Amino acid sequence: MKQNIYDLYLEELKTYLNENGQPKYRAGQIFTMLHRGYSIDEITNIPKELREKLKQDFHTSLPKIIKQQTAKDGTRKFLLELSDGLTIECVLLYAEYGQTVCVSSQVGCKMHCAFCLSGRNGFIRNLSSGEILSQVILATKNSQTYDPDSKLTKSGKQTSSIVEPAALSKNSGPGSIRIVLMGSGEPLDNFDNTIKFIHLINHKDGMNISTRNISLSTVGLAPRIRKFADLQTGVNLCISLHAPNDIDRQKIIPMARKYKIEELIDSAHYYFKKTGRRVIFEYSLIDGVNCSHEHARELYQLVRGFPSHVNLILLNSTGGNLKPPSWHDAKRFMDTLIKAGVSCTFRKSKGDEIMAACGQLKGNQNQG
Repeated sequence: MKQNIYDLYLEELKTYLNENGQPKYRAGQIFTMLHRGYSIDEITNIPKELREKLKQDFHTSLPKIIKQQTAKDGTRKFLLELSDGLTIECVLLYAEYGQTVCVSSQVGCKMHCAFCLSGRNGFIRNLSSGEILSQVILATKNSQTYDPDSKLTKSGKQTSSIVEPAALSKNSGPGSIRIVLMGSGEPLDNFDNTIKFIHLINHKDGMNISTRNISLSTVGLAPRIRKFADLQTGVNLCISLHAPNDIDRQKIIPMARKYKIEELIDSAHYYFKKTGRRVIFEYSLIDGVNCSHEHARELYQLVRGFPSHVNLILLNSTGGNLKPPSWHDAKRFMDTLIKAGVSCTFRKSKGDEIMAACGQLKGNQNQG
């Protein structure tokens, strides 16, 4: 199977060109244009013979968009077919500050969390760094967003236009992109490819997305969190906590049997110590499982005195027996945390009507 050209660092592309008698400067031309969403055939500032050589030696196509769905709130979900015929999903979300692309890191998942569809039919394979990157390129290439450089109309509203992905790589304003590694799969279980993706998408000659605009969500592979911390990428770390004690957490997260709460919290402290970045704890509220007053008290004990934030969300429907609590009970849980001094907010669920919200991605078009 040919290597995916989107897997290549700029230096790797230079080496390839040098070995094939081509000037190294063409690597920058190819790298930049590919990351802006252009196909090999559209890179007309390089010789046709080189374009054909690249297509001969590499897999040069972005994944095929099989299906697109759009929710009422504008959230868009893409079903993508990879070069080997497997399928994954990614999601594009809109907000006032810009857009967020939620990407998958694996086909399927090994974690088998009770509240998530991604691992329900098992794990198939890791995605390469280029396959993760391709999701961002495709989502932004097929999005409509506000151009931060456009003129205001007389009514004071911005005109809407399709914006080239390169223009979306600014770190602030309506045209900014945020990346969340929160789709199908466990990013830290696909460690090397995830790290290479972060470097690729942060490259100044590529999409140039700041690592501060990237968030990585992990179910809690404690040793990998420490390894990730040592790299000091600047990425925001989000830990899927979902329960404040081992007994309740193990009921919904099988991996919690291997990495206990104490070890997980220690790794979170280590991440802050090494990076200076506060840790986000994700907490899906599940009726009768993790949202009692006692759970709130235990959660406070875990995070007190530690620069962190608790991101609450009502459990999204995944067709199982687990249900979200009432809004009254959810608000009481949040109020208990806030009164105890915990930094805490509710995250609004987006795209649930098209199964694009947290825990709802599965990717395989043949899954039920």
